[in-house]
Amino acid sequence: MNYMEEYKKWCESPEFDEETKKELLEIKDNEKEIEDRFYKELEFGTAGLRGVIGAGTNRMNKYTVGKATQGLANYIVEQGTGNKGVAISYDSRKMSKEFSMQTALILNANGIKTYLFENLRPVPELSFAVRNLGCTAGVMITASHNPPKYNGYKVYWDDGSQIVAPRDKDIIAKVRAVENYSEIKEITRKEAEEKGLFNIVGTEMDDKYLSVLKSKVLNPDIVKEEGKTLKVVYTPLHGTGNTIAERLLHEIGLENVYVVPEQKDPDGNFPTVSYPNPEDKKAFKLALELANKVDADVVLATDPDADRLGIFAKDSKTGKYMEYTGNMSALLIAEYRISQMKEKNILPKDGMIITTIVSSNLTRAIAKEYGLECIEVLTGFKNIGAVMKKAEENKDKTYVFGFEESYGCLIGDYARDKDGIAAVMALCEAACFYKSKGKTLWDAMEDIYKKYGYYKETQVSIVLEGAEGAEKIQEMMTNMRNTNIEKIGDYKVLEFKDVEKDIVKDMKTGEIRKTGLPKSNVLYYELEDDAWCCVRPSGTEPKIKLYMGVKGTSDEDANRKLEELKNAMVAIVK
Repeated sequence: MNYMEEYKKWCESPEFDEETKKELLEIKDNEKEIEDRFYKELEFGTAGLRGVIGAGTNRMNKYTVGKATQGLANYIVEQGTGNKGVAISYDSRKMSKEFSMQTALILNANGIKTYLFENLRPVPELSFAVRNLGCTAGVMITASHNPPKYNGYKVYWDDGSQIVAPRDKDIIAKVRAVENYSEIKEITRKEAEEKGLFNIVGTEMDDKYLSVLKSKVLNPDIVKEEGKTLKVVYTPLHGTGNTIAERLLHEIGLENVYVVPEQKDPDGNFPTVSYPNPEDKKAFKLALELANKVDADVVLATDPDADRLGIFAKDSKTGKYMEYTGNMSALLIAEYRISQMKEKNILPKDGMIITTIVSSNLTRAIAKEYGLECIEVLTGFKNIGAVMKKAEENKDKTYVFGFEESYGCLIGDYARDKDGIAAVMALCEAACFYKSKGKTLWDAMEDIYKKYGYYKETQVSIVLEGAEGAEKIQEMMTNMRNTNIEKIGDYKVLEFKDVEKDIVKDMKTGEIRKTGLPKSNVLYYELEDDAWCCVRPSGTEPKIKLYMGVKGTSDEDANRKLEELKNAMVAIVK
């Protein structure tokens, strides 16, 4: 069925309600809009189902959510694990509460027990709850850091990690097998409650989750002492973060926590930010204004589902607030926590740091310094979770730290997704520790660079929307894949890695070996002098993403090298 036939079906079939039909009839003369809404069905990418809210197969609405849930239910029933239950949470986005309730009741209609949070909660608490409750799966209704028009649907499995291959493909197959929306089963909440299938999760889960996080503090006495004077500005960017973040910081001993008042309450319209993403400096406007007013030491922001953390820290020498990339903030936490674990003789001998192939090479240097194994996986925290699960099953490695450059890390094995709430706590602990030594967080970052070298990274996203954009992205990847690139800017290519074809080519000898990674549309270039580049299409947004990193002898040297490499890479891709 082509997109126009699918559109007509949605406009005419009794399967769809009048509100949906009215919305679609308003675009009857806009073929480009019709095509974008119906040219494909939403698919699971690195973070599950995600799309613009609205009517259509390529949109987030009660029909696409219903189909996804019925497919998931069919899979769980086939596995025979429905009695273990499914934990469900949601963020502050439009329709999140409605989608979460719909998800719970469809699962209940299929005889599957659910545990729905009484109100919105962060992603990491959902991951924790899946493990704590012994559930077979979890669902989080969120579009993470996407613009306000988006929503999404993340599926987790019993280890608390987002679904990975082959399970993700099996679930997708079940979703696709639901051909008619009339196949979606229904039940009322009253009936589901009477059957003991519908359960509400309250603040008792917050208590359990926060208790585990507080147990991860390495220097509680220093935090209590320095927390009397350390000043922290925090913003949840209208999301879930402040359901528990402010409480956590006060409980570990921070007395001066300032939450940005205009952004404190959950609001799916995100009225003060066009893009609720802590990777975007503009999202920090109000937080930085408050920081200047109260003379804060640290400025923190979490995205709407609170799995990502962005930070600024004050440079006492200049008085300016300095921005950290996701690599910088995560590796600052890593260096602090690992060095303290070593000092306290609690660093495991079989310890591992897990990161992604597009994250900083500084990770390898830190791992080497402390005798830890550095494991690199494909983009998506679910791939880090998969390594954690395997190590847990084999009992051969101990998880110490994991992160990806997209502003997400996890400081312990209590969950299997990145945790912005724990990162807020860890950054504040590090700030207290360095303050006790007469240093700021920015001083600590400078010390890391002096110790290991000036590693700098950046990324470029080229947005190409719609069917034409998807085709163009594919064409760009094909051209790169089929071109023998021996030099990028001033750097010789040492190795070329095509993860889709599962090959690594030594550019000097021509020798070819396997990548050891699952197949994925990713191209990676290992360059001279610890520099690198990587290209891949986004799994959740209509864009092609370019990543790159360099190592310099100074801040200025690294920044110059990075800018030159970025320009060279963009020229090759375009």
